[in-house]
Amino acid sequence: MCEAESEKVVSVSSRGQATILKEFHEQLGIDTPGRVKFIQTKDGDIVVRPIHSVTDLRGVLEGKTDEEGHSTTEHLQKERTADKASEEELQQRYTGDDETDT
Repeated sequence: MCEAESEKVVSVSSRGQATILKEFHEQLGIDTPGRVKFIQTKDGDIVVRPIHSVTDLRGVLEGKTDEEGHSTTEHLQKERTADKASEEELQQRYTGDDETDT
């Protein structure tokens, strides 16, 4: 380990929870309460990165599927299709051909 690296030991609870020490969450800019992501490198090391915005989550669900084998992208496409149909239905209902007030 080089001089630039820092090493601390923390306990892991029976629920798999570990506390990020104050010096590290201050140094990394991790808000409390907040979120972090764990990244495993090719060498097997685990890196902790703070999440400051939604774009920091990009790629987290890549290659993941639900119990039925559907990807996040498939779920989003289905939701967008349903939203569009709902918008079109509302638009037709309130601006349809059956306007008699004009």
